Amino acid sequence: MATAVAKNAKPVKRAPAGVVSDPIADMLTRVRNANAARHPEVKVPASKLKLEIARVLKDEGYIAGYEVEADGTTQTMRIIFKARPDRARVISGIKRISRPGLRVYARKTEIPRVLGGLGIAVLSTAEGVMSGRQATRQGLGGEVLAYIW
Repeated sequence: MATAVAKNAKPVKRAPAGVVSDPIADMLTRVRNANAARHPEVKVPASKLKLEIARVLKDEGYIAGYEVEADGTTQTMRIIFKARPDRARVISGIKRISRPGLRVYARKTEIPRVLGGLGIAVLSTAEGVMSGRQATRQGLGGEVLAYIW
């Protein structure tokens, strides 16, 4: 028995192993999965934007901290989760909003409220990466990167 192959079949293009088309979504997914599995920390490849997102998460009280570890030419970031006495997770949900295929922007008057103010929107503005509350205070709009609650 031979398998039939179409004469004009084009090979399917796939990204090489290790290449991520959306590094921010990759970071958020790693954090979401490690948090759901109750790991005390998670390691992600570091970049300036990822470090800024981690800084916002720390400032808003969603993580205990983060550290950058250099291994030769590559840098990894270790995100340490907060521990609560009742073993409930501080982060209950993360959602990527703006992505490479569909960018989402918000004006200063249209900054989204996550869960009626219980969560945060992470925005990339002209003044840097900040939470939705900070952007509202400073009167800035920008790209809505993610919702965290």
